[in-house]
Amino acid sequence: MPQLNPAPWFTIMLFAWLIFLTVIPPKVLAHTSPNSVLIQEASYSGTDFWTWTWY
Repeated sequence: MPQLNPAPWFTIMLFAWLIFLTVIPPKVLAHTSPNSVLIQEASYSGTDFWTWTWY
């Protein structure tokens, strides 16, 4: 069974990883979510716990 010459495929793989590591991450990190996260303080609502009638 004939083997493929790895020389051109290795350079293609290197260029693909170069593109993946240099071009794509800034584009992904520049994406902003339309919904901003608001941090709310935890507050106690003052409601009573459920009272089980059979307990």
